[in-house]
Amino acid sequence: MKPRSARKPEATARAIYRKLARAWGRQHWWPAETPFEVIVGAILTQNTSWTNVERAMANLRAAAVLNVEGIRELPLPKLEALVRPSGYFRQKAQRLKNFVAFLDARYGGSLEQMFATPTEQLRAELLTQNGIGPETADSILLYAGGHEIFVVDAYTRRILERHLTVSAGAKYDEIRNLIERALQREQPVESHRPGLQARPHAHEASAMSTAQRSPLAQVYNEMHGLLVQVGKHYCLKQQPKCEICPLGSMLPISIEQSDASGKIRKRSPG
Repeated sequence: MKPRSARKPEATARAIYRKLARAWGRQHWWPAETPFEVIVGAILTQNTSWTNVERAMANLRAAAVLNVEGIRELPLPKLEALVRPSGYFRQKAQRLKNFVAFLDARYGGSLEQMFATPTEQLRAELLTQNGIGPETADSILLYAGGHEIFVVDAYTRRILERHLTVSAGAKYDEIRNLIERALQREQPVESHRPGLQARPHAHEASAMSTAQRSPLAQVYNEMHGLLVQVGKHYCLKQQPKCEICPLGSMLPISIEQSDASGKIRKRSPG
């Protein structure tokens, strides 16, 4: 049997998915009732916590403007006030306005038409919009549109770096392509195995988290949600909890301790 450090990156990524999916089951991410809510959430969550996004979303919902027409017609100062809890509220309000303007100009205001566009073409179009980078574009594609594309975030990068699956300087699309290669033949895991590992609290099922999508899109959906849970609860930036992490036994090194910066100190196995 090969030592864990000799695993190919794709094999490690597959093993991570299988272990977490079987232990924790579905994560019901993205929590939203409509595709447009997912898009708004993806834009608002930049540089802030999901708790703050939920406050801003609640404001939009209470004002009955959490829809394309509502954002289109709402004066910018009022939109800024509603999304203020998400931080950088002026920038984010303008980005919401810009997205609706793009949707109107390119797709006649129809999300259905937009999401019927081939993935790579639509991704390229989204990336031309001010304030929409790869993570936001891919979140929109996967979670709102059901496209088969993986979303890479800071948690994904941190976990894979610590498992020596990607280098510290790996580019976004390098990581995305790695995960997609690794999981292209995987199937969704519908239920977890009780008792294998305590489950972090998952979101309640929502219209979007249970929406029909291809098996591969569901696998990418779950992998991202599972990595978020590991990153939030175990693979912390500082003082990671490797000894109780469900992926701790998969680390290719022995864990001695973490220093104040959160870097894992290594020692040779054996």
